[in-house]
Amino acid sequence: MGGERRGDLDLAPLSASLHDYDVLIGARRIQPGDEAAASHWLKAGAASLASRQASGAARIVARSLLAKLGSDADAPLIRGPSGAPVWPPGIVGSLAHDEEFAVAAVARAGGLIGLGVDVEPAEPLPPDLVNLVLLPVEQKETPDESVKQRLIFVCKEAVYKAVNPLDGSLLEYADIETRLQEASARLRDGRRLRLATLATGRLVAAALALAGFV
Repeated sequence: MGGERRGDLDLAPLSASLHDYDVLIGARRIQPGDEAAASHWLKAGAASLASRQASGAARIVARSLLAKLGSDADAPLIRGPSGAPVWPPGIVGSLAHDEEFAVAAVARAGGLIGLGVDVEPAEPLPPDLVNLVLLPVEQKETPDESVKQRLIFVCKEAVYKAVNPLDGSLLEYADIETRLQEASARLRDGRRLRLATLATGRLVAAALALAGFV
């Protein structure tokens, strides 16, 4: 699932970065028919076909990773009240997709209490979003690096997915400061998360909340 074929997304470098945290990550190019993997909770009229295909593809990846963990490979992964998937007991995880690829990351809970992942094309962050997404210090560190600025956006989305299911925090972009060189993110209240990123044909970020975060 991580191999590169027909332009598929190679997550091997990112997987290696996450190995020490026992996090499994995988990706899948979204395909016709993937919507069947989400049909039990996304009714045909409840979302567009593209959305259902993307959601199904992410769940196909997630169930494959759960099987590798020895967990419930048939987990329904329905949406919880926060909108995040409901994982099997003892599992933390996250799903993401853009228009072409779906990504999932999972791990056993314990030393890791929160996990978030996001994916975007490796394209410039639109100029009208720079001031909204990036703090002044982040803009200073990425002058004329609009793709890296988009990677910061991806990191902040991943951080939100890791934190919100834990305590319901409705984080704004300004509440999160990323430090790409240090592979970390800091919230306005001082809490910190680890980051792992990939910047190739796609931008992928995983955010990890370790035990003691909350």
